[in-house]
Amino acid sequence: MTGPSELLQRLPYARFLGLDGVQTDEGVQVVMPFADQLIGNPMLPALHGGSTAALLEMTAIVQVADTYPRLRLPKPINVTVCYLRTGRPRDTFALARISRAGRRVAHVTAEAWQGDRNDPIASLTAHFLLQDDN
Repeated sequence: MTGPSELLQRLPYARFLGLDGVQTDEGVQVVMPFADQLIGNPMLPALHGGSTAALLEMTAIVQVADTYPRLRLPKPINVTVCYLRTGRPRDTFALARISRAGRRVAHVTAEAWQGDRNDPIASLTAHFLLQDDN
């Protein structure tokens, strides 16, 4: 069985962001270590929203792929990201949960935080297609 870290290594952008993941009792938790290349607004400084969204989406993909292993990774049908506060120049964590899944579609939620998990910087709601191995 492939774990979250191995699944993330299959995604080029996840490798670029330096993402690493572990399976917890609550689901897949992924860390995005801070790097200067992740800054979107150097005046604040603040993380780029695209890197935050990518962290959330890839955490959700890995959660679905880890729960429903198939040869192909799940494909996003729709993804909504809510930016709740400014991401600061520090490590960012994300946790995804599958809210509901059928034979073909999974509904996933995820949150990203820095420091205090109860104070998220962004959240994601998404649907993913559970592809057949054909």
